[in-house]
Amino acid sequence: MTRYAFFQDQIVPIEQAQVSIMTHTFNYGTGCFAGIRAYWNDDTGELNVFRLEDHYKRFLESANLLRAELPYTPADLSAVTLELLAREGWRQDAYIRPLHYKTDEIIGVRVHGLTDAVAIFSVPMGDYLARGGIHACVSSWRRVDDNAIPARGKIIGAYANSSLIKSDAVLSGFDEAIVLNQDGHVSEGSAANLMLIRDGALITPPITDNILEGIVRRSLMTLAREELGLTVVERSIDRSELYRADEAFFCGTGVQIAPIARIDHRDIGNGGIGPITQQLSDLFFRVVRGQEPKYSAWLTKAPALESIETNE
Repeated sequence: MTRYAFFQDQIVPIEQAQVSIMTHTFNYGTGCFAGIRAYWNDDTGELNVFRLEDHYKRFLESANLLRAELPYTPADLSAVTLELLAREGWRQDAYIRPLHYKTDEIIGVRVHGLTDAVAIFSVPMGDYLARGGIHACVSSWRRVDDNAIPARGKIIGAYANSSLIKSDAVLSGFDEAIVLNQDGHVSEGSAANLMLIRDGALITPPITDNILEGIVRRSLMTLAREELGLTVVERSIDRSELYRADEAFFCGTGVQIAPIARIDHRDIGNGGIGPITQQLSDLFFRVVRGQEPKYSAWLTKAPALESIETNE
């Protein structure tokens, strides 16, 4: 159970991390968030945070899209996060949620001239989607265009779009949905990037097709090139190409790697987890648990609480 949060520039008991219903972001969605994973390694007794400063760099870029004025660097927020994890003492996989929000208790639509703040908390978390092969549909909803709400930022208000997509898919009997952009090209999942395997190449939509610039996406592209020797192609994907894929999977901090077995009642490949997807998944989970020394720079070890107290 979560015990602490970073709130109003200090770590406090989670019960004290409260905002008013009048808060601007609660009323208008004028904030952004990030999702960061920390992976427990039973063999070493360590909790490793995956690409911590990279996530905070993107988080602050998202906040800048909302004209936020925040006094933090990625290193500042990383240090706070490590202390928060040490206080929680998780000995299992965890998910970290940073939030930027407008604290003003006023009525009025705008993002300028408001007070900005950051809050952070963490929770234990295993798999967000099944890793055994899921059934997806192509959503009737379209992804919000970058000229409407910036796709590069994890803007809170934009996730009403994701929520409609997800709920309609699940209530129709699917596990997840694939979303098209305003041009009719494949964008991503409700809250995850998408990758296909065709003829031995990894294919993924470009960032110009209204997708989040995913950190796990970027990491998997590197691993596919450097470790599996795959050709990696970023290009627009038509809907019908989904059905011709040899393999497909969602990827992201929350979903990690989630193989897609079927799309719109059509089997992808043999209707199971494809061999390249399995190889990439196995490699990714070795990396995040600190079992691939070549990629140790992607991990930040969460310290024990005793070491923080000693330094103080």
